[in-house]
Amino acid sequence: MTFPNHYSIATGLYPAYHGIIMNSFTDPVTGDKFNKGLDPKWWLGEPLWVTAANQGRKAVTYFWPGSEVPKDSWTCPKELCHEYGPDDPRVTAAVGRVDRMIGRVIQGLKKREIFDEVNVILLGDHGMVTNCDMKTIYIDDLAEWVKIPADWINAYSPVLAMNPKWGKDVKNPSEKNAELVAKMNEGLSSGKVENGVHECYGDHGYDNKYFSMRSIFIGHGPRFRQGKKVPSFENVQIYNVVAEILGLRPASNNGSSLFTRSILSSSGETGEVE
Repeated sequence: MTFPNHYSIATGLYPAYHGIIMNSFTDPVTGDKFNKGLDPKWWLGEPLWVTAANQGRKAVTYFWPGSEVPKDSWTCPKELCHEYGPDDPRVTAAVGRVDRMIGRVIQGLKKREIFDEVNVILLGDHGMVTNCDMKTIYIDDLAEWVKIPADWINAYSPVLAMNPKWGKDVKNPSEKNAELVAKMNEGLSSGKVENGVHECYGDHGYDNKYFSMRSIFIGHGPRFRQGKKVPSFENVQIYNVVAEILGLRPASNNGSSLFTRSILSSSGETGEVE
């Protein structure tokens, strides 16, 4: 999901620790709703721009979830993929435009003869997959097995996200949740529920064990090890990497200093990691 991933990159924290568990959700205790708002009570942890500002450094962000949230010393071609899916030629053309813009930045650094002196990181927050016909399930078609109140549902796509409200008289909500899922699975496996028809579109938010849900990481500059290639890693590692490059004291996070040392070099020889 967009907001949880962006904020994990910025804070080095898993969503359970930084608080942004979905793009929109409801607090099960207070009933308060989060919908991409800027109230600091939702945005926990310390993002990189705050770490930098708190230590007297200049920091600038643009269009990054959470960057407009006031915290401490800080004040403040994706749409096409969703509409058409990542395999559509229009998306390919949009990616080409982004690639050319990145090329302009690199050429500008080279023209100024500082490309090998600047640490540059190119990364994404998640992957994308194309969903086409016969993959949509309508909840109303499960009514024969289970009825799900609309106010239980936090999100319908890419997967159903629910917060069942059983009431205070239910002693074991976890058991009731398991029963609810079992009834839904019974309906889905009955052969009586047909998948709905939907035009092709792009989506994400599925299990990150799937390769299509993963993204890229390329680091270039004097602090990156020469020709280093690393296996897939969790995005909570990135916060410590950037903090080390900038000479910042990182806030408490879920990343590992071992990962940082594995891709960064103490020497000034320019390298590239991917």
